[in-house]
Amino acid sequence: MPDQAPLVRADDISVRFISRRSLFGRPREVVQALTGVTIEIARGESLGLVGESGSGKSTLARAILRLVEPSAGKVTFDTSDITHQSGSRLKAYRRRVGVVFQSPYSSLNPAWKVEDLIAEPLRVHRLASGTELRERVVQVLEQVGLDRSHLRRLSSSFSGGQQQRLAIGRAIATRPDLLVCDEAVSALDASTRAQVLNLLVRLQRELDLAILFISHDLAVVRAVTSRIAVMYLGRLVEQGPSAEVVERPLHPYTAALTSASPSLTMKSGMPRILLEGDIPSPIALPKGCSFAGRCPLAMQVCRSETPRLRRFGSRQVACHLHEEGSESRGHSVASLMQKSIRLR
Repeated sequence: MPDQAPLVRADDISVRFISRRSLFGRPREVVQALTGVTIEIARGESLGLVGESGSGKSTLARAILRLVEPSAGKVTFDTSDITHQSGSRLKAYRRRVGVVFQSPYSSLNPAWKVEDLIAEPLRVHRLASGTELRERVVQVLEQVGLDRSHLRRLSSSFSGGQQQRLAIGRAIATRPDLLVCDEAVSALDASTRAQVLNLLVRLQRELDLAILFISHDLAVVRAVTSRIAVMYLGRLVEQGPSAEVVERPLHPYTAALTSASPSLTMKSGMPRILLEGDIPSPIALPKGCSFAGRCPLAMQVCRSETPRLRRFGSRQVACHLHEEGSESRGHSVASLMQKSIRLR
């Protein structure tokens, strides 16, 4: 973790959704979306949040944004507890947080002109009006690689990459401290994706932005973030500096994610790790480690006890392989997994 005080901290966050009720309104099925997740991001820092679909990445982001209410835990922003804030205080918090969603087609109103799209958050938060408002909009467009000539065009007339630039511009219009990017480049082609990633890196540097970058692609996250947090079925399983997490994974799930990225395996020469078994249902999570049923290194203790998050210098990992006295404690598990799979 960074030495400076965090800008935002999600502390022991749990989120449960009721998916089915009885005739009398009592919960019959509950989805455990998040269980005791703690992350923090310093001002000007970038944190990548990775995991498969259903791992809880977007739910955690929505809890930080106060779009869903945590069932337990709290969210602190700039030393203030915002978990239960409402009204003007919540509005003031949201002015300091920008969001970029996966699809610009659905996040931008196709009937609005560019000028109105960028100006709306400035009007809502009463940050500018008149000539100053128009100049702020032009300034934002220039920051994202567009210009004054685009002001009167409809957002629907732009390409996908340009639309995502507009979405980023809209998100930074209020000059936020934190930018949440939820699969912000997954809908773009490779060349456009690289351009948008470079834009985000530049904006972070120029505006001193903290960024929470959510993706299922470890290679993309490795390129734009300084730290990575890996999630599996609502739990944090590994966290640490991006290069260390990718090059020396401590958790078997992280090793499998790394091997699934062609760009990463080509550089390292690592063969693909193919996991067997199905992902457990979040409605009926198994006892012990949720990954045990798919892990080639699973031990008996993995099926009976839930591993706690342990610290190794700048790293954290939740895996019984790294308990006190274990030969694999603190070491990369990628080669162990490959050997175990070959022996099967």
